[in-house]
Amino acid sequence: MEIVIDTSVIIAVIANEPNKAALIEATRGFDLIAPPSVHWEISNAFSAMLKRKAITLAQALQAIDVYHHIPLRLVEVELADSLQLAADLNIYAYDAYLLRCAIRYKAPLLTLDKNLSRLANSKRISVVEV
Repeated sequence: MEIVIDTSVIIAVIANEPNKAALIEATRGFDLIAPPSVHWEISNAFSAMLKRKAITLAQALQAIDVYHHIPLRLVEVELADSLQLAADLNIYAYDAYLLRCAIRYKAPLLTLDKNLSRLANSKRISVVEV
């Protein structure tokens, strides 16, 4: 069984946020999948932290190493269908890729983004609550 995981969850786990244990427990028994965009979103999130001087380059590189050890399978989504979702919901393509991934693979979505969760529910996508 698969679960779509977004960047917010991955960052929370890597950064040892207070909800880390609950997030890991929510994924137990699932294969983690995500659209390829998540791969670059991870690096972008760490570069934003660097820019704000919230972390050092050494910490960012260590976090990327941790990310590479997460058993995450990147799966393709249809760009045209994702763009249609983005237009319908007035969202960025990156969020639409996650929704399209959940639809295509008939998998629940695990996100910490409340707006994305609300939009997923509006499209009858199962959202894992943590």
